[in-house]
Amino acid sequence: MHETGPFSIPSIRDFVPRWIRPWLVLAFVIVFQLSGGIYLAAVSEMAGSLALMQEDVLMAGYASLVGLGLTFTIMFRLKFRFASKTTFLICGAGLILCNFICMYTHSVPVMVAACFVAGIFRMWATFECNSTLQLWITPKRDLSVFFCYIYLLVQGCIQFSGMLTIYTAAFANWKYMHWLVIGLLGTVMLITVWAFRSYRSMRKLPLLGIDWLGGLMWGLTILCIIFVCIYGDHYDWYESVYIRVATVMAIVLVLLNLWRASFIRHPYIALRTWTFRPVYLTFFIYLVVDLLLAPSHLLEHIYMESILGFDDLHVISLNGVILVAILAGSAFTYFTFARRKWTYKTLTGIGFAAITAHLMWFYFYIDYNIPKEALWIPLFLRAFGYILIGITFLTALSLVPFQHFFEALSVQSFVSAGFGGVLGTAILAHLLKITMGKNTMLLGAGLDRVNTLAGHLRPEQLYGAVQQQALIVSMKEIYGWLALTGLFCILLFMIKESDLRPRAAIHPRYRLIRRYIKHELRMRKKTKEQRVHTA
Repeated sequence: MHETGPFSIPSIRDFVPRWIRPWLVLAFVIVFQLSGGIYLAAVSEMAGSLALMQEDVLMAGYASLVGLGLTFTIMFRLKFRFASKTTFLICGAGLILCNFICMYTHSVPVMVAACFVAGIFRMWATFECNSTLQLWITPKRDLSVFFCYIYLLVQGCIQFSGMLTIYTAAFANWKYMHWLVIGLLGTVMLITVWAFRSYRSMRKLPLLGIDWLGGLMWGLTILCIIFVCIYGDHYDWYESVYIRVATVMAIVLVLLNLWRASFIRHPYIALRTWTFRPVYLTFFIYLVVDLLLAPSHLLEHIYMESILGFDDLHVISLNGVILVAILAGSAFTYFTFARRKWTYKTLTGIGFAAITAHLMWFYFYIDYNIPKEALWIPLFLRAFGYILIGITFLTALSLVPFQHFFEALSVQSFVSAGFGGVLGTAILAHLLKITMGKNTMLLGAGLDRVNTLAGHLRPEQLYGAVQQQALIVSMKEIYGWLALTGLFCILLFMIKESDLRPRAAIHPRYRLIRRYIKHELRMRKKTKEQRVHTA
């Protein structure tokens, strides 16, 4: 049974009206979602101002996502240890400090470390807000409903943050985005001091039994993979000692993590977590999804900027279409998946169909002179499909036993928010390089002195025309192969029927979760006493 009483937030002082309390916490979580160490939409301006490479800034940005994903495993431990007021003050102060560091440091390791810590604070504060609002959003604790809200919030804030960053950098300076976020975080801290109290419904639990070393090693593993994917092309892949060392480190760290998890009592991610079908299946399917979505990180920007001639303001204005798609995808998933309980496979198939349609649109319609409005359809389909897949895969983890649920969230975030995107982009960039060389050679083979077209153009004009045509042909070729991959995935989904529906996606009550954690701590203490007695 679940609580049926009226929703309330007792950590907020009594003089704050009840109707405004959830909206106040919702405003808090939007601010925390907008905050971060750096803002990838302004990567070019930031790299030029700080005399860094774009790869350096990207590495720091993805380090923030790695810290964010790692925090899933210990979120309830932090919630049962610190009150909401303490959490908001710690996270607000930590994010302000990280923003200051990222604005002025010229050291890449310092920036990466600051962004990694900023990701932890961002996820900690976000979870505190969302766990407070859970019963307001879904009184039955239905995760299929709750995750529709989560994806609408997170993806919406990502797109809005990108628009805000570009417009701020265009009309002022990229540092003003940091100052804006620092001001918002300061406001959150002031409101927290004024409106919140240190309320606890249960006694605090100590942060004992957490495998901090294992968490650090998993974080370093993902950072090594991201380093290889981001810097691989810059250092000519395995011709460089840096890429070879990072690859060896990633392999060694994975093996060490799995070895440690086989004998310590409370590993950061238990070996059993990897054996559940929703965990490893969504992990590998996310790799395919990130490969199909890789053109949005590479080819679409090249096409809009180099061929269509759009500036940053025109490119970022298309985020409005993506925001509409996020809203539509969340609403569609809510009414079909959460309310009508459509199957996981049906929603996944629709998501893949939308992403494949987006790839096919570019394959058939890519050209030199299409208007900006013509891009609305493929961008809508891409964002719509990703939202469906994201909510479905996140809800699928509710099939995992609760003691492994948050570890499964971290595992999924390793690929969905961590290295999946950069891995797909790295593969696509290497494929584009090979395809460009082949098409440039084929298109330029007939341009000699006998060719009348070559005689009317200067050499630099002729070279530019060949390169541009080779780029268009290469992009069309890559979109075609990716569209065939998407069609093949849809065919696989159609082969086997599944009746699995999100009927049991119910989150346990916090008292039950706390009771489970207390039992684990008690057993750990008992085991330690037995070892001391034996010694």
